[in-house]
Amino acid sequence: MWRSLRLVSSLGLCASAFAQSSTVDLYISTESPIAKAGVLANIGLSGAKSSGAYPGVVIASPSTTDPDYLYTWVRDSSLVFKMLIDQYTSGQDTSLRSHIDDFITAEANIQQVTNPSGTVSTGGLGEPKFNINETAFTGAWGRPQRDGPALRSTAMITYANWLIADKNESYVTNSLWPIIKLDLDYVMNNWNETTFDLWEEVDSSSFFTSAVQHRALRQGSALATAIGQISVISGYNTQANNILCFLQSYWNTSPGFMTANTGGGRSGRDANTVLTSVHVFDVEAGCDGVTFQPCSDIALSNLKVYVDSFREIYGINTGIRADQAVATGRYPEDVYQGGNPWYLASFAVAEQLYDALFVWSNEGSLTVTDVSFPFFQQFNTSITPGTYGSSTSTYSTLTTAIKNFADGFVAMAAKYTPSDGGLAEQYTRSDGTPTSALDLTWSYASALTAFNARAGKTSASWGAAGLAVSPACSTSKALTVPVVFNVNVTTVMGQNIYLTGSVGALTDWSTTEAILMSSADYPIWSTAVTLPANTQVQYKYIIVDNGNVTWEADPNNEFTTSTSGITTLNDVWR
Repeated sequence: MWRSLRLVSSLGLCASAFAQSSTVDLYISTESPIAKAGVLANIGLSGAKSSGAYPGVVIASPSTTDPDYLYTWVRDSSLVFKMLIDQYTSGQDTSLRSHIDDFITAEANIQQVTNPSGTVSTGGLGEPKFNINETAFTGAWGRPQRDGPALRSTAMITYANWLIADKNESYVTNSLWPIIKLDLDYVMNNWNETTFDLWEEVDSSSFFTSAVQHRALRQGSALATAIGQISVISGYNTQANNILCFLQSYWNTSPGFMTANTGGGRSGRDANTVLTSVHVFDVEAGCDGVTFQPCSDIALSNLKVYVDSFREIYGINTGIRADQAVATGRYPEDVYQGGNPWYLASFAVAEQLYDALFVWSNEGSLTVTDVSFPFFQQFNTSITPGTYGSSTSTYSTLTTAIKNFADGFVAMAAKYTPSDGGLAEQYTRSDGTPTSALDLTWSYASALTAFNARAGKTSASWGAAGLAVSPACSTSKALTVPVVFNVNVTTVMGQNIYLTGSVGALTDWSTTEAILMSSADYPIWSTAVTLPANTQVQYKYIIVDNGNVTWEADPNNEFTTSTSGITTLNDVWR
């Protein structure tokens, strides 16, 4: 009888996955043209919703009240045009040339505008936003934001590389290079200064900013080499190496995530890090962890920790199993506009997973390490570290489950996309109603890049393959080990089992941030966590039912983690 029930359950899961895939297919087919039109509508001069914007100027949103986003941000504009340039240079949309040329002219003008951060030669390139007529915004703001010049140069270098291949090197050297060099020199000279993060709230060092700065200098050095601008190459390479070294210091070994900012007083779990992984993706770099490639063990571990931090804080996530997609936002402590899920965050998670699947398919295998073990264990509770070739059943099981997991995040965004396809900045945590700025350009762009990733459309390599750091650059040497917690508990509808304990990776006995366990093998509830090696740990399981917490009986469970390998704990509720 039990075997029959398991077969029925498996068939049900397959049917559910097929239905979800079909839903996502339909959503992408209808939303893609809407999102593309949404992007173009927000670009001056002729955009339908960008009245008053100069040619090539990207408005963040046509919203003018609560919030007022009728400005142009260097970061948002550059991310949007990187997407458009990728579409143009790949042949996906050959009608975009005039928009790209307008963008280059607009950004060249904006570079020269004196603003509260300074002039073009005294720090003004770090100014984050401008009026849509290319004049300075002089109000109070979080400035400087040092990711803008890096992202702008990356977008333009992508275009420059295409132009060189198209035998137009003279235009690159005479017209594009002076604009690009201004941004690259700013990055080279200011990368180790503090910056406001991409959410414009925390003034410290930011993982996203550091990573895109590193990429910009690598690409800048390669472009300079290609067009004979040899005087800058040594400086760009030296600082790129220094940034790559610094990037390793953001890693938090237990429970295994990238700390988004060095300041700010928050947990560090942040969409900043997922966005980093998709914006530094290099199709030729494999699953490299040094550059935080999407399928690297640290990027997958980070993704799980980030996603799990939202499972219990949004009402719309209630009742969703621990191995399924949920709505995600900027960071769990967010209160801006109510602290809601963001469309671009949901799309970014999906995009990272699609990128990972693409690389595994190209390489014909995937590797489970101690670091990525908790991520993979969500989809196969009997998985062990090792390399699994594409001909194995384990590879097929994992990649099928991860594809379905990725589709779940697109399906989540689809569920809360209104019938007209418009994408706002956020959707409410309580019922998923679109909220905050409507027609957010970045939301539309993030949808399009996620859809392309699902279709296996990738951008050109930027030189991440084979990069290395010296041993002196390594992050904390504290050893960690994966631990599987299994507990046999019979529950009733509406109840969930959580894990909490005496160390930070077990939420320091918190009941509000405790770890939701998976019921995939009910009545066994399971989760995997990365813990410090050779450390005494106490823990307990709790039942949460409509906010009511029931602790298992004393005494605390206790064990000492191993020095290596996986530990599996099999408990029975007391």
